[in-house]
Parts: sequence; structure tokens; C-alpha cells
Amino acid sequence: MNKPTLVIITGRPGSGKSTLARLLSAKIRCPLISRDEIKEGYVNTVKTEHARITKEENIKVYNTFFGVIEQLLDNGITVIAEAAFQHKLWFPKYDVLKQKSNIRIVICKTDPALAHKRYTERKAEDRLREYFHGDAAVPSENNPYEYINFPEPVLEVDTVNDYSPNLDAIKSFIEQENI
Repeated sequence: MNKPTLVIITGRPGSGKSTLARLLSAKIRCPLISRDEIKEGYVNTVKTEHARITKEENIKVYNTFFGVIEQLLDNGITVIAEAAFQHKLWFPKYDVLKQKSNIRIVICKTDPALAHKRYTERKAEDRLREYFHGDAAVPSENNPYEYINFPEPVLEVDTVNDYSPNLDAIKSFIEQENI
């Protein structure tokens, strides 16, 4: 039996990964597991803002995110996993994910100033965003983002003006069997 594919979509906050993940999920017809949506569900359930969640609660959300991904992979289901996690948060799960799937990594990249502008615009459009997400610590020159670094096929997508490469090329990258 063929292993399912795990498509990891990652990048700094404001890089366009959530939008890209939704579009790709529809295009390749597979579930999308979003760390932000799991975090929102948890914050909604416990009725407190993101900033007041304890370290243990954040670990619970982290483990839930990966637990759902692993359950889908264990059942032979290709999945898109989207999170702004830096390398240090993906790395502890790498060996398990590699055993269960063929991994494809899509890194959304944009100019850090544009990422910050997008964050600021999202916050202005949705006053509750910070309550649910805690995006305030957007990486900057003084706080660099550490991209995922696994020995797996990687495609960098420039999200400054749409997607480069385009959605069809990204889909082709994901579906290639022997990269």
C-alpha cells in the first residue's frame, strides 16, 4: 500500500500560508488541519484569551494538532498540515511523520515588512484575532524566523504578489512520486 502524503505548509506569520493551504486543500481534495483553527477552538472552549493560556495548555493544542495529523495518516489519508511553527516545533515530530507518510514541504516566503503589514491589517479587520491567536510576536530582523529544515522535498513559494510558482505547479510538486 502506498503511504499517504503529508503536505506541510509553513512560513512566518503573514506569509500567506493559511490562504494557500485552503486553496490547495480544495485543489487536491484532502483535509486541511490548521494549528490556528485548533487553537481557536481551544480558546473558545476554555473562554479565555490566547495570552492567558498556560504552557501546558499550549502543549495540549500542539499535541492535538499532531495527533489529528497522525490519525489521518494512520488511516491512509493524505493531509495538509498548516502552521507557522518554526523548525524547533516541527522537528520533534519528524521521525514519526516520516514513517507514516511521504512528506512534501511548502514554505511560504514573503518580505518580512509585508508579512508585518499583513498582520497589522488582519488585526485591524478582526479585533478578536489577537484574543484567539497571539500573533503579536511576528518575526522580524531582530527576531528571525527559523524555517523548517528536513531532508524532504521542499518548494518555496513567493507570496508577495499571488503565488510563484502558481497553484498548478505547487500541486504538481505535491503529487510527484520520486522527487
